[in-house]
Amino acid sequence: AVFGFTSMLIKLLDDADPDAIAVAWDVRGPTFRKERYPEYKAQRDKAPDLFSSQLPLIREVVDTLGMRQIELPGFEADDVIGSLARQAGERGIPVIISTGDKDMAQLVDERITLVNTMSNTTLDSAGVEAKFGVPPVRIIDLLALMGDSSDNIPGVPKVGPKTAAKWLNQYGSLDAVIASAGDIKGKVCESLRENLDTLELSRQLATIRTDVELETGPGELRRDEPDRESLRE
Repeated sequence: AVFGFTSMLIKLLDDADPDAIAVAWDVRGPTFRKERYPEYKAQRDKAPDLFSSQLPLIREVVDTLGMRQIELPGFEADDVIGSLARQAGERGIPVIISTGDKDMAQLVDERITLVNTMSNTTLDSAGVEAKFGVPPVRIIDLLALMGDSSDNIPGVPKVGPKTAAKWLNQYGSLDAVIASAGDIKGKVCESLRENLDTLELSRQLATIRTDVELETGPGELRRDEPDRESLRE
């Protein structure tokens, strides 16, 4: 895990050469999503001890590389990333989010792009629409409709990404799909009508917060010089 993380991080530094960078971490303990929906991520297995035991070493690598590390009780790393990215974008700073998480596609705009260092792919707004069938502003609606088994977001049973994208493109938004549920034909729409009450919950769980108050902003994330002696060790 240490080797893999460090290799991807060094590749990101080489390729992007960012002026500022931060690594965001999830925090142990309940989050606002878990409090809203106790089953959120409840199906996930505990991380293997062999992985967990390496996390302190990974944090040490980040420190010796001269980077900031940010975590906030009650929130996930996604919310920290979303809030920092939105702050930077509003200041006219171009942002790269290094992730393989499809949820992050909702953050993409003219200044924010995603980079997956494992697949060596980049997603801008056009790339998000090509991949998911909807623009970034509709990704939350897409996730709410189709659900997400990895996060245990309920969604609408029997509705997959293609059906969800078709409805959103036809009606324009999740609210419009809900309002038109009585007119949509087919067996899958029966499932939609039976699960209208849970769609708002799914939307809330799928939404990455971009308004979290952080003590550190984009301007405080410039890299320090790496501690080369510690890195060699």
